Amino acid sequence: MKRILAALAVAILAAGGGAAAGYWFLNSGSTQAAQTAQAGGAAPNPQNAVNQLWLQNVTNADGKPQSLAMFKGHPVVVNFWASWCGPCVEEMPALSQLHRDYAKKGIQFIGLGVDSEKNVKTFLQKVKVDYPVFVTGFGGADLARAFGNNAGALPYTVVIDAKGNVLSTKLGEIQPAELKRTLDAL
Repeated sequence: MKRILAALAVAILAAGGGAAAGYWFLNSGSTQAAQTAQAGGAAPNPQNAVNQLWLQNVTNADGKPQSLAMFKGHPVVVNFWASWCGPCVEEMPALSQLHRDYAKKGIQFIGLGVDSEKNVKTFLQKVKVDYPVFVTGFGGADLARAFGNNAGALPYTVVIDAKGNVLSTKLGEIQPAELKRTLDAL
């Protein structure tokens, strides 16, 4: 039991540190494209990322294959998360509330678990989430990177309008008021 608690503490600290480092990295005054260019890579192409999202192979928590293409043409809030990520778990009640608040406006929230099917299923049996959650496995990290998450930390949230334009990205725990401003502009 002590080993499990120690491992959990290390995982929480690592996730928090990753989110803090990612937050600092993204908010240090330079743009994402400039950061990517400095790293010697190409700037992320949001349209390519959106197309990858619609083609992504995912399953639901019961392991049944699903297509994200059903969300194409609708405003979508995509939240990359993992069951072992403390900030991910912390923001889920706020995301669920925002999903309920904005459902009447046609805005769909989806969770993409960058985790194993077993972990996602176990997590969802314990924690109620009001929006659809899919399993991407660790390939979801590559998809998040396509949206500009070069830090590779979680949670990572992307807002896409009905035309497929990326309106905002957020590394780290969402701030409900900040996300509401983006959603109110849709």
